[in-house]
Amino acid sequence: MTALLLLPLLLPFALPPLARRALDRLTPVAALWSVTGCAVLLAGCSAAALGLFVLLGLLELPLFAALGELVHPLRTASDAFVVPAAAASAGALAVCGWALVRSTTGQVRAFRAARAEAGRGPAAGDLRVVDSPYPDAYALPGRPHRVVVTTAMLRSLDGSEREVLFAHERAHLAGGHHYALVAAELAAHCHPALRRVRDTVGLAAERAADEAAAVAVGDRRLTARAIARAALAGRAARTARPGFAPGAATGPVPQRVQALLAAPRSPRAGRAVAALLVACAAVSCVASVTGTADVHHRVEVAQGEERP
Repeated sequence: MTALLLLPLLLPFALPPLARRALDRLTPVAALWSVTGCAVLLAGCSAAALGLFVLLGLLELPLFAALGELVHPLRTASDAFVVPAAAASAGALAVCGWALVRSTTGQVRAFRAARAEAGRGPAAGDLRVVDSPYPDAYALPGRPHRVVVTTAMLRSLDGSEREVLFAHERAHLAGGHHYALVAAELAAHCHPALRRVRDTVGLAAERAADEAAAVAVGDRRLTARAIARAALAGRAARTARPGFAPGAATGPVPQRVQALLAAPRSPRAGRAVAALLVACAAVSCVASVTGTADVHHRVEVAQGEERP
């Protein structure tokens, strides 16, 4: 049982290299959602495993054993392992919870500030122009969605490059990329190994929007040039916006430009990577569910409701 509960805590360390491989082999949209889904499942399973370790440790204490109506000793590993593991798990859950609260509070505050700033600018459909000397552009979710661009960014691009910029930001909103970014941010606070996956998810979102913009304007070289110029101008951006509001100038731009200028990959190239992602998530889920069922059975045995 103990070894089974360790699997959900160890498997997230395999995801960062798998995520980078997925972005290289899969289409950007497929990589975005497959990596995000796998990260969320691994984060949930690791949190569940920590919770089970805490529960086992608490039931070793007479007070909680009495509250749980245990009439027999709970059959677990040695107290020399269970109690320290429970204490470490409780500390890890407390740190994760505090990080989640801080991140959520900061993101909500930044989102409200960005919506208020966008509301003050002139409107043209879903486009909001903010008067600022700092070049920036980003997709702001909400009701309704907004494409926010500063006057300095508009001055940095010509007419055709602006169309690419707008198509890129609208692709973020149409594709719901902010959901993936929020999920990756939350998962990153549930396990330290998933922090590196957050950057891969962000790059996948930008790559997906780049490809959509290239299709919209019908020119991959123009798209690559516009992204490069927007990124060069956006280095001085100081616009306050939440992390789940993606912008055309974010991420490793040289890698994005290279991908736009390269030939599209075959859809078959990433089947093995996709299978590994599914296997990683499935093993973690099975281990978590099986461990939970085993703990439940042991508790019922200790309560005298079932036979060993």
